[in-house]
Amino acid sequence: MLGRRLYATASRFITSAKPTNGFIGAIGNTPLIRIDSLSKETGCEILGKAEFMNPGGSVKDRAALFVVEDAERKGQIQAGGTVVEGTAGNTGIGLAHVCRAKGYKCVIYMPDTQSQEKIDLLRMLGADVRAVPAVPFDNPDNYNHQARRFAESLPNAVWTNQFDNPANRQAHIETTGPEIWAQTQGRIDGFTCATGTAGTFAGTTRFLKEASGGRVRAFAADPPGSVIYSFVKSRGAELLRGGSSITEGIGQGRITANLQPDVHLIDDALKIPDEKTIAMLYRLLDEEGIYLGASSALNVAAAVEMARVLGPGNTIVTIMCDGAYRYQSRLFSRSWLESKQLVDAIPPHLHKYIALD
Repeated sequence: MLGRRLYATASRFITSAKPTNGFIGAIGNTPLIRIDSLSKETGCEILGKAEFMNPGGSVKDRAALFVVEDAERKGQIQAGGTVVEGTAGNTGIGLAHVCRAKGYKCVIYMPDTQSQEKIDLLRMLGADVRAVPAVPFDNPDNYNHQARRFAESLPNAVWTNQFDNPANRQAHIETTGPEIWAQTQGRIDGFTCATGTAGTFAGTTRFLKEASGGRVRAFAADPPGSVIYSFVKSRGAELLRGGSSITEGIGQGRITANLQPDVHLIDDALKIPDEKTIAMLYRLLDEEGIYLGASSALNVAAAVEMARVLGPGNTIVTIMCDGAYRYQSRLFSRSWLESKQLVDAIPPHLHKYIALD
């Protein structure tokens, strides 16, 4: 009797009674978290998909698994082979985990602008990390092109090509979208997140549009320095970029192959300045106890903006991509925030969280 009572008491905390099959089996099925303060503020249900709870710590675990298993199915890599990718960090981290689980070597080319925490973590996971100067995609020395050339120079190696590999988008058609639909019981009115490869945004949007018969609206969120906002607003006539952003891994200078098939599904776009992103990051920590990276904070800020556009009574879902611990030496450093002129964007009562010099 005691055992039954204890189980009944604990059952509301139990989401699965079965063990997962290793690291790979733990990817996905992340919680959907109601953000109470923002839901009350907007009169909408603001829900964040807690992708930082994936075993590798970010939404990119999903894409990493799908691009590797796609290469396996196509015979592009065999046992003991090498996976090569160009990545701003999180896809590389997901790939490093998946490669360790599957017995592959992992080589990561990344822009030298990325946080030291990401670089260190990749190396601790056994990846061969090659940080190269950040140059535009049309430059042959762009990190993606260097990754492709290196993979082509090796036997039994594959460049997983996350930006233009449709297996990335497919990960979210098959997992993220269905999870959100099930977790909201189909009661969702809007979806928004930023795009980097656009796999998450495009794949999730595609599923939700089809599941709802087109009812769910999709807004692309965009940081400064990215062309997606101008592309959507001009209906494809312009690709304007200007400025830069503190966010990592989002924003784009072109329309990727992951986004191209679903461009017509985008209902609108929102440009989120760094000031709103950093303020939201500190608010979520203070009001919700949720410790997010800048791209996640931008997505939540976009969800609030979308709620204001759609009006009270709607349910808005966004992606909380990863946690702040991968960026904490910057995001909680007074000197770094001052260098970006962002200290004043953080409400004074939240300055107590600026814990680093």
